[in-house]
Amino acid sequence: MKATNGEKIFYAINYLVLGLIALTCILPFIHIIALSLSERSAVESGHVFFWPVGLELTAYKIFFIASPAWSAFKNSVVITVVGVVLSLLGTILAAYPLSRSYLIGRRYLVLGMVFTMLFSGGLIPTYLVIKNMHLIDSYWALWLSGFISTYNMLLMKSYFENIPYEVQEAARIDGCNDTSLLIRIILPLSLPMLATLALFYGIGFWNSFMNVLMYINKSEMLNLTVVVQGMLQKNDLLNSPSLNLEEQQTVATEMVKSVGVVVMVVPMLLVYPFLQKYFVKGVMLGSVKG
Repeated sequence: MKATNGEKIFYAINYLVLGLIALTCILPFIHIIALSLSERSAVESGHVFFWPVGLELTAYKIFFIASPAWSAFKNSVVITVVGVVLSLLGTILAAYPLSRSYLIGRRYLVLGMVFTMLFSGGLIPTYLVIKNMHLIDSYWALWLSGFISTYNMLLMKSYFENIPYEVQEAARIDGCNDTSLLIRIILPLSLPMLATLALFYGIGFWNSFMNVLMYINKSEMLNLTVVVQGMLQKNDLLNSPSLNLEEQQTVATEMVKSVGVVVMVVPMLLVYPFLQKYFVKGVMLGSVKG
């Protein structure tokens, strides 16, 4: 069916508005990348915009030498990978029984979990619970405090409910119990949702900030987000004794700060393309039961 003139104008305005919004999100990050790769003189004179002036990689070298960035990067990877695995496991074990119509009291259990989306225990009570469990300076404080997202659990529950009943019934006739049904049938059919929730949880754990500040006191256990934030507040990064005079003169503090932002953002950008094909499908099928 041929689009009318009104529809063409509507689509054109939509594309224009969405394009402008996309530019406001992308251009600042491109500018940061350009700063991290440019020469010091160009950065200090304000001649760097969206393309590097010269090509200088010393800032990346200094970032990993003069700050605990490499250790913090490894900490972030551990926090994210273990956190995603634990959260997905917990979400699956919560969503699967709640998706079974024969579960006694299912409605009240769901309502109880939805209640936690509206009202939480609060910052101080949560901290006291973590402290009394002797989890301060332990990554378990981060993993347990973000163990299950109720919203993610409801998405997965709805996705499980959308899996055709005939497929599950055929598996039961072949002798599958609930455990076998979940592992052999439900989960393989739920890869789009699992990938989507892995991305949600991964971004949350990778960007953990407040929880790390509250529960982690040892500097060697801090993640990249906290280290980069501390670096952005300080201007003495180039005074590290591990740097020689030539390196200090080659790089400006603003360049090293830009490197910190790039290193913090790029890992998630690299992961997203592998999960993007599942993203829309997982969210849509998990949001509507039909």
